[in-house]
Amino acid sequence: MKKILLYLFVIGCTCSCGDYLDVVPDNIATVDYAFRDRVGAEKYRFTCYVFLPNIGQPAGDPAIMGGDDIWSHEDPTNYYASTGNFNAFHIKQGFQNSDNPLLNYWDGLNSGKGLFRGIRDCNIFLENIDKVGPDLIPSDRATWKAEVKFLKAYFHYYLLRMYGPIPLIRENLPVSASTEAVRIYREPFDDCVDYIVGLIDEAMPDLMPEVLDRNIDLGRITQTIALSVKAELLVMAASPLFNGNPDFADMIDNRGVPLFKKEEDPKKWERAAAACKEAIDLCEAKGFKLYEFPAVSAYVLSDSTRRVMTCRHVVWDRWNSEMIWANSRPSISTDHQFNHLPFFTLEENTSAQGRPIISPTLRMAEMFYSNHGVPIEEDTGYDYDNRYKTTPAPDDHKFYVQPGFVTAKLNMNREPRFYASLGFDGGVWFGNGRYKDIGQGTATETSWIMAMKKGQASGNYSGLRYSITGYWAKKGSHFESSRNSTGTSLTLMQSSYPILRLADLYLLYAEALNESLAAPNDEVYRYIDKVRARAGLEGVVASWSKYSRIKNKPSTKDGMREIIRQERNIELAFEGKRFWDIRRWKIASDLLNQPIKGWNINGATTQDYYNVVTIAVPSFTSKEYLWPIKDTELRTNNNLIQNPGW
Repeated sequence: MKKILLYLFVIGCTCSCGDYLDVVPDNIATVDYAFRDRVGAEKYRFTCYVFLPNIGQPAGDPAIMGGDDIWSHEDPTNYYASTGNFNAFHIKQGFQNSDNPLLNYWDGLNSGKGLFRGIRDCNIFLENIDKVGPDLIPSDRATWKAEVKFLKAYFHYYLLRMYGPIPLIRENLPVSASTEAVRIYREPFDDCVDYIVGLIDEAMPDLMPEVLDRNIDLGRITQTIALSVKAELLVMAASPLFNGNPDFADMIDNRGVPLFKKEEDPKKWERAAAACKEAIDLCEAKGFKLYEFPAVSAYVLSDSTRRVMTCRHVVWDRWNSEMIWANSRPSISTDHQFNHLPFFTLEENTSAQGRPIISPTLRMAEMFYSNHGVPIEEDTGYDYDNRYKTTPAPDDHKFYVQPGFVTAKLNMNREPRFYASLGFDGGVWFGNGRYKDIGQGTATETSWIMAMKKGQASGNYSGLRYSITGYWAKKGSHFESSRNSTGTSLTLMQSSYPILRLADLYLLYAEALNESLAAPNDEVYRYIDKVRARAGLEGVVASWSKYSRIKNKPSTKDGMREIIRQERNIELAFEGKRFWDIRRWKIASDLLNQPIKGWNINGATTQDYYNVVTIAVPSFTSKEYLWPIKDTELRTNNNLIQNPGW
């Protein structure tokens, strides 16, 4: 009887199977036993799914706490359980290292998952699934194979995005493999991309076209997921970080094999655009469409509030019409909300229910467009130079800011996604215990008005759990999650957290198509305008011609590149996309060395509070575009080369 240990793939000759997820009784994890019948094989398939990265969880997703879109403050005694020892947060503080890397997905250490172990288990499944007898019908056998092929491809892709060129684990090595055979090489980047694409293409015909039984199949890999991931992969591969980047020109292994091509290849953008369009066509054919907040009889909403809720709740309305792929593990949504949902009353603030510490930066507040749909620094009608000064909110802002409330001009005359994404002093917050719109119900039923100055409920009251920047991320919590009146009980709505949604795919297509052309065409405008229209904005050409100081910006390739990038930052704010985007665009070194700013949250008065303060100055060097490989791996396997700068 072959034991799984005999199939153990050894990365650099070192890997532990002590925490292997057993699929048979009495911890006798053997291949023959696991694949003797349908039940055992299905358990092994579930084991392969277990290795999916914890996207959306502050503890395990570097894109949640590792970027410049949010900041936080540390208190090890209170926060470690829900933030994973701040490993992602420490990355942007300059603490990444090669001795003991943070969020180590190569080895599965420091809040990272061991994705090479996941690949190993996928290979074991694929090598043995045909041993299962007739109780596994051929159609299920083919679908399960296809799912695991995709998972194997996705694990390679996730590693590729983090580390650049990686070893390709086409099949597992037996324990009898020679020492030289075990000392594997990293393969050239383009070969890695082609291999992953090949696996996805191979899996496509046998994957479920769509989820048929939502009660049992949600979360399983479908054809729409596979094509969308393929599109995202190819856009990444075409982007400046990996396409002709001179910083990687000297990555040559001891065989003399260059791991990157020195020249930029424009055709990569054409390939990416074609993949995006193919994914969009399939998604739309299967009924995916941009989300709209449902007309629920329990919530009588103004058009303004409904628009805000559409842009906010797209993240949390479980498996909604826009959600192509989501992480549906209950702990993901609850951990995420545990660190995002602010306090609304002083009673809540003194309880132990929730640790809201994840705070949007002032940079993100300035990122959103004006109410004219153009950048605030470009809008001819926006008082940009005086944006930090205060003024009473006008009556026509009543669904966004309490009328008469004195707040910064920065918080007014903004597009709906600003109010959908950000909570701020004096701002209106619908839900989370109050479900009457402005003008409806009693004072204790209608939408919250945020109070965020020193000593106030949503501000720095206890000196422990508060926003360090003066903003909260509304998109960070389900609108029906709430605490009781005393704050002693917290109910967090379990939901699915988006990995890929249709608006993301539309914007990837607009980007890839724009980069593949000499100048943008109507197709580029069409897909970015779809996303803007859902947010209540005019198209880019109309908006810029009417309101921007740079009226011809959408007519040029460079201008549209800037517009598309800002549109992604806005539409996908606080969803873990910016972290990866600014890296593949190769602009992280410009952004992640700039000061992180916010309001003076220690100010108890309007005059003191509305002063911009520097909270921190993060550290980022060019070597941090790629994760380091652990030093011990390199000492064990001298065929592996380290990433530049580590």
